[in-house]
Amino acid sequence: MPSFKRLVRGFRAIFGVARPDDAWARDRILPEEHALYAELDPRDREHSVLVAKALLSRYPEAPPEVVRAALLHDVGKAVRPYRAVERILTALLEPWLPRLPEKPLLPGWRGAVQVRLHHERYAAQRLTDPAVRALVLAMKEADPLDPETGLWARRITEVDDLF
Repeated sequence: MPSFKRLVRGFRAIFGVARPDDAWARDRILPEEHALYAELDPRDREHSVLVAKALLSRYPEAPPEVVRAALLHDVGKAVRPYRAVERILTALLEPWLPRLPEKPLLPGWRGAVQVRLHHERYAAQRLTDPAVRALVLAMKEADPLDPETGLWARRITEVDDLF
């Protein structure tokens, strides 16, 4: 179930009050990754920066690819317009959402459900760095093959859940 903080951020998105620190993010991602980051709506960019900064605060030893994964973990949400009202409703209704397949990406409400359920996979498909891709995918997997990747993916998820 979504946290109260996430719902408040969802409503903030409706009113356009997100203030992402894009310069901070740009300094930590590759130029080709910046194009993906820039496709995110301001609320997702703000969220990604909060996650990455909190990750570094908790784990200052985090390698650069882990920070990049934290900044890029939601780029799969940009595969289609994902309106604030869809975000709020899919978050509230997540336990009861139909388990739609990843592909094909469907139109309308069903596509919003797919984005909610599969955005990590959509993100991984768009990322070119294998290490960043593996980290983003491992955020959704129960038991990734590489223990180091799994550890950092769990840490990103732990921080992501705060926001």
